[in-house]
Amino acid sequence: MTHVPVSRGSTVQDYVALAEIELCGELMIAASAADEERLSPDRIDEVLRGAVECPEGAAAVGGGCRPGA
Repeated sequence: MTHVPVSRGSTVQDYVALAEIELCGELMIAASAADEERLSPDRIDEVLRGAVECPEGAAAVGGGCRPGA
């Protein structure tokens, strides 16, 4: 087993995971506000297209966020 040192001064962010969490949250909000039992595929696409906002230092690429804006 190899010991990997941990740098206490740096923060690593997984932009893909953060974007997926954001998208899931937006879908849950839309579903809870919907009158119908299920969201239509068109409504899901609309929610997902409007939800992509990347954190500082990242760029929107292919529906998600990638480092290096």
